[in-house]
Amino acid sequence: MTEPSRKGRPVLLGQNQYGKAETRVVRITRDGATHHIKDLNVSVALSGDMEEVHLSGSNANVLPTDTTKNTVYAFAKEHGVESAERFGIHLARHFVTSQEPIRRARVRIEEYAWERIEVPDAGSRVPGADEPRHSFVRKGQETRVTQITYDGDAWEVVSGLKDLVVMNSTDSEFWGYVKDRYTTLPEAHDRILATQVSARWRFGWTGDEQPMPDWDTSYEQVRKHMLQAFADTYSLSLQQTLYEMGARIIDHRDEIDEVRFSLPNKHHFLVDLKPFGLENDNEVYFAADRPYGLIEATVLRDGREPRIPVDLTNL
Repeated sequence: MTEPSRKGRPVLLGQNQYGKAETRVVRITRDGATHHIKDLNVSVALSGDMEEVHLSGSNANVLPTDTTKNTVYAFAKEHGVESAERFGIHLARHFVTSQEPIRRARVRIEEYAWERIEVPDAGSRVPGADEPRHSFVRKGQETRVTQITYDGDAWEVVSGLKDLVVMNSTDSEFWGYVKDRYTTLPEAHDRILATQVSARWRFGWTGDEQPMPDWDTSYEQVRKHMLQAFADTYSLSLQQTLYEMGARIIDHRDEIDEVRFSLPNKHHFLVDLKPFGLENDNEVYFAADRPYGLIEATVLRDGREPRIPVDLTNL
């Protein structure tokens, strides 16, 4: 907290930060005729010795947010985008080490995946045409995310994904729960289990004295183990499935210390077809988008403390 303003008002300035949000940058790497795409949405927040701009309006310690935006574009050229995490680390290090008033940088990045469009068989292409290696289609619904925080001494990298929709059409039950006079939900011994995964995982890497993880490989492997656990778990509750997803990540990925999930239960209810003289043998469902159950929890490596925020809304 800063001292009260010079006008003597009993007012204190609390935590503050500023920066440029949602700088969209697309980096094309041309490897001969083959192109590669990194499509990012970068948000930077800076904090430090910024009291005077609030108290007196002095901009002497303020790096313009437009400069922050320009730095993102320049670094995309100078450093390339090997991974969202490494790109964010370059940016955070630059802001903290190049501007004395800036003591802490937080870089949040969303990455939108593209996949190469498969080419037709050679015999079906126009004679003399080059094999297309520069055509892409947006991949899936999920968005990869990362947040890099640096204070000049220690790093914290939290990565993850959002909007990954998954479903098991069987091997899920829900029964034996508490019932009171407001309970109308029938017990289910064979139901659809579906959710839209929002997950964040925190790396044990905290500084340059440690080997840096292979960020892309880590993402692919964490996602794989998460999905395999969802598919392999015979679920008696979404909570049980969540725990198995997190535990499998911790068991298989040594670089991960903590996983946080937010899983809305995408309810599917059997449609009553009896008025039409039809039996519904777990075949026709109504997909309800709201209200929905929301299951959230953190899974930790033994001996580690939770640091991922409980609310993932802005992470």
